[in-house]
Amino acid sequence: MTDLVARVAEVLPSVRRDLEDLVRIQSVWADPARRDEVHRSAQTVADLFTGVGFGDVRIVSEGGAPAVIARHPAPAGAPTVLLYAHHDVQPEGDPAQWHSPPFEPEERDGRLYGRGTADDKAGIATHLAALRAFDGSPPVGVTVFVEGEEESGSPSLSALLAEHQDLLAADVIIIADSDNWSSEIPSLTVSLRGLADCVVEVETLDHGLHSGMWGGVVPDAISALVRLLASLHDDDGNVAVRGLHQGTATDVDYTPERVRADTGILDGVREIGDGSVPQRLWAKPAITVIGIDTTSIAASSNTLIPKARAKVSMRVAPGGDAAAHLDLLRAHLEDHAPWGAKVTVTPGDVGQPYAIDASGPVYDAARTAFKQAWGADAVDAGVGGSIPFIAEFAAAFPDATILVTGVEDPNTQAHSINESLHLGVLQKAATAEALLLAALAQTAD
Repeated sequence: MTDLVARVAEVLPSVRRDLEDLVRIQSVWADPARRDEVHRSAQTVADLFTGVGFGDVRIVSEGGAPAVIARHPAPAGAPTVLLYAHHDVQPEGDPAQWHSPPFEPEERDGRLYGRGTADDKAGIATHLAALRAFDGSPPVGVTVFVEGEEESGSPSLSALLAEHQDLLAADVIIIADSDNWSSEIPSLTVSLRGLADCVVEVETLDHGLHSGMWGGVVPDAISALVRLLASLHDDDGNVAVRGLHQGTATDVDYTPERVRADTGILDGVREIGDGSVPQRLWAKPAITVIGIDTTSIAASSNTLIPKARAKVSMRVAPGGDAAAHLDLLRAHLEDHAPWGAKVTVTPGDVGQPYAIDASGPVYDAARTAFKQAWGADAVDAGVGGSIPFIAEFAAAFPDATILVTGVEDPNTQAHSINESLHLGVLQKAATAEALLLAALAQTAD
């Protein structure tokens, strides 16, 4: 074990250089103008795993973004492990809000800043470090699968899994795209909420009207939309849509002080909902209004607005069905139309929640590896967000054990401005993965 830990430390400088090169590639698949950058990113990833010593490396696409599959055959009797990450990233938002250019990595106080430093090019770096620690010849079979459109909802993943199922088949699947309890305490993600969203449009008029002539008699669409959206929660902030599933969360201590530290909630602003923080965050549904289309303040006039739209995002607790929950959300919106306003709901994306059975020899080996690498026991944690493709992996490979790990911590700010990677977490995550691969080799027949 000591030699392997030291070997990971030796290869980390080269891995960091490769990670920084990846971060400089603006692989935003959601931006059509940067699709070429995503292809360049895929080729760079393929070259990196070729450089590790993998003889079978290919770039594949099934109508969507390019993905990379790299394979190292299993020694006789040894299991095969699939290592997942994704090389696409979220748009950077307003560059002026970043403390350093979003696609130029910069280290500050032990953290590496830049879009994708953590989510999820650090997942690629974790796999690289673990494999370089074995000089490209790990003691188990390894298939690396680096997707290119996860941040866009993985629309072609089902086709990729179906077309390349033989290449991707594995006994153990390690998905390096999640969070840790802190920069000092690792997590094994054991549950994830699902996702369902829709656009709701409210109409009250067939054209705008002078607000002085008709205000107080004729409803405007914005006021109607606001009342409709307010019906989604009760006065305490609990979701008010009937029939949604609630589960039970892992019993861990998540204090109000930690909530404030992790979120930046403003002084005087209260938490919403009933129950413990893990219960609300991991095992109950949540509904958020994530966008509104209407007249801007700059373009406003004294006019009753005839039409307004909002995008509503719902998180679905493990054990619930995301499609059925979307039907319940749509019914609620249609049934609560204020003042007889015309309400049209257009369904959007659906991703199923997932709960993991975190028991058995693979999880025993993982917990031991994490304890050795981090010096602390891993917390079995839920995640309030969604990684819908995990359910797709489980359906495609029902006999595989799935582990969800990651290189993020509460200060990462994934998807936000000033995203960063704690470099110490990268080292510990890579060490844990290398130790786990070595432990899995001991299960060989």
